[in-house]
Amino acid sequence: MASTAIAAFVPKPRTGSDDVVIIGGGLAGLFCALKLAPKAVTVLAAAPIGRGASSAWAQAGIAAAVGAGDTTDKHIADTIIAGDGIVDEAVIGAMAGEAADRIHDLLEYGVPFDRDLEGKLAVSREAAHSESRIVRVKGDMAGRAIMAALVAAVRKTPSIRVLEGYVAEELIVEDGRVSGVVARDKAGSGEELHRITGTHVVMATGGIGHLYEVTTNPTEARGGGIGMAARAGARLADMEFVQFHPTAIHIGKDPAPLATEALRGHGATLVNSAGERFMLPLHPDAELGPRDVVARGIFAEVKAGRGAFLDCRTAIHDFEAEFPTVYGYCTAAGINPAKDLIPVIPAAHYFMGGIWTDIVGRSSLPGFWACGECTSTGAHGANRLASNSLLEAVVFAARIAETLKAEMRGDAPADWQAGSVTTDEHMTENDHPNMVALRQTMSAHLGVLRDGEGMREALRTILKLANESHSVRFDNVITTAKLIAVCALNRLESRGGHFRTDYPQEMPYWKRRTIVTLDQANAIIPDLLEG
Repeated sequence: MASTAIAAFVPKPRTGSDDVVIIGGGLAGLFCALKLAPKAVTVLAAAPIGRGASSAWAQAGIAAAVGAGDTTDKHIADTIIAGDGIVDEAVIGAMAGEAADRIHDLLEYGVPFDRDLEGKLAVSREAAHSESRIVRVKGDMAGRAIMAALVAAVRKTPSIRVLEGYVAEELIVEDGRVSGVVARDKAGSGEELHRITGTHVVMATGGIGHLYEVTTNPTEARGGGIGMAARAGARLADMEFVQFHPTAIHIGKDPAPLATEALRGHGATLVNSAGERFMLPLHPDAELGPRDVVARGIFAEVKAGRGAFLDCRTAIHDFEAEFPTVYGYCTAAGINPAKDLIPVIPAAHYFMGGIWTDIVGRSSLPGFWACGECTSTGAHGANRLASNSLLEAVVFAARIAETLKAEMRGDAPADWQAGSVTTDEHMTENDHPNMVALRQTMSAHLGVLRDGEGMREALRTILKLANESHSVRFDNVITTAKLIAVCALNRLESRGGHFRTDYPQEMPYWKRRTIVTLDQANAIIPDLLEG
């Protein structure tokens, strides 16, 4: 990068007010920006805000104990069980306790959550929840509706400056403190690098699904923000835990369309090509078992050549009205879900690992904060409970905003938003050959089922690809992949989303979170490769 000029980017002069730079235009980033108002905020988004964000693709909704008979304690208990022994109980306690307040915030921003005939919030049930507590929009359109409402609110908030088409490449660390970011414009294709500084930097770049061949995540979810933080020296946590959604629709699309878990909550069943309900002997809750168990069950059927199918034919009465998004995916592929079985396959869906933060979203680096899927707060443990992800994003975004507002001096100038850069273009980055090789390696050896020999092969491939990298952006991506491989090799047991066929049992010694820096991971690689 030394050969590329770096230009300062200050479209509006500073007025003495502190300002926050937020990297990411998804739910966590935009919610944090809104909660920071009227403080000066600059949001960097690789794509137009709201697009290229996994949040917009979320179908089910937000988990919140707002239904009759439900309680925060029940929500906490369900999360702890799903997290397989390593959930941080203080974190989930705070998160579940603030759920109703964050739902109220989203209603204030204009999110049209479903209501029942009495006008109360309608709730549905998903796997591993003991109560109906998923607050939805038109059945399966929660993510899209939430993002649309937040984008509209951001556009109207004068304290938020949005720079669309700016791809962050490196954090600026000066005197031991993160003070900004180096970014490239024109959706990352610009020749000039821009230095964008602020008193605080918040990472909200999303997850890592696109590191895998089959994923429900958008192309932008490559783990670049996590790798960027690791390369700057940030502490990471739980990098071995990747959640695979059991029921991506298996029609050869990238990203794979999602058949929401709410379908199984409404009574849809899983069958193989012989019509057998293969989940019945695998878990007491059958199709409503934890996601990792269901994903392994489906994966085994697909690998055995029997295939796996979602049978919604009798459970869903008016498919087009109740689940319009899934209905659209199916009909576009020539499937009538009211009459046909829906072919499904596990797909990389959510990352429990990421940038370690404390209970208010503060990372291990001064001046650096993080929220959303790029973080590991401890709320999910080894396996995320369905629909806790959007809740985590808004809770921690709000906590960061509350903490920072107490530290910041003045408000944004009245015309701060005038410095925004908007674009209608969304340039999707194509996978270059090394990215294709990485995705193949991750799926083959660090997917639903893992073993030591395969993971060592994956790590060797990752190290080779890292040595061949000539791009800072790929350096960030490959760093995240390397950390996943190292932490997965290091954990000699199976727990939650991390299942090793050579260590299939949980071990008491490993009933704890993994905390690591990039330097620490690099130091143990020789030993891991020797087995």
